[in-house]
Amino acid sequence: MQFIDEKLERKLLNTALVAAQAVGKLLIKKLNTTLSIDFKGRANMVTEADHASENLIIEMIQHEFPDHQILTEERPQIESNSGFKWIIDPLDGTTNFVHGFPMFAVSIGLEIAGEMFLGVVLHPTTGEIFSAIRGRGAFLNKKPIFVSSTEKLSHSLLATGFPYELDASFYRNMELFKRFYVKCQGVRRPGAAALDLCYLACGRYDGFWEFSLHPWDVAAASVIISEAGGFLSDFQGEAFSVYKCETLATNGKITHEMLDILKIS
Repeated sequence: MQFIDEKLERKLLNTALVAAQAVGKLLIKKLNTTLSIDFKGRANMVTEADHASENLIIEMIQHEFPDHQILTEERPQIESNSGFKWIIDPLDGTTNFVHGFPMFAVSIGLEIAGEMFLGVVLHPTTGEIFSAIRGRGAFLNKKPIFVSSTEKLSHSLLATGFPYELDASFYRNMELFKRFYVKCQGVRRPGAAALDLCYLACGRYDGFWEFSLHPWDVAAASVIISEAGGFLSDFQGEAFSVYKCETLATNGKITHEMLDILKIS
């Protein structure tokens, strides 16, 4: 990864924080209002709030860094040769948002030269803002956070999510849900992967797995988990990438027990 001086580091983080907070305010204004909704699939929705949030983040990033690449959920990738790529989900948990269920997030990650460098995730309804820069630790509202110290799967609280479409990965995950449920203290499925991963980073969950996630779902939170002392991989225990379709995240202590179940799926 190329050298980033402290001045640029602060500017990058501040840009992400300010953008996330601006979008959070926009989403709160639109929450529980009548929205125009388009369906991309059976239960995969995109709303005017998604588009407005995405436009605002892109505008704010391009104002500060006009030569940076930007990858978002609803637009074609904005290309450049800068080596800096912002990976954004302006509204993670759209289905929750549409129904007024308060588990949704703004997720802004930054990849530099192919490696994740920075992550900011805002939970608008609580005001919680998670942030991390590679090598600088992870924070919740500016206070350091760390993964849990739970050592056994049987003592753990887990989280997962399901794909929008009823495809093979949905049925595989239903089977995994049953296997994990009888081995741990509970499995939660709130419906916003970025928040699930941040909850793991601050010790509220001990493990997380999910199929079929996209880069914008996990990019920001992956930095936060790593900096909080967590572990990330695919379902075989191989190196994690935001571009892979399998995500396993743990506190580092229950990894092998989770992999034992995932590998036989």
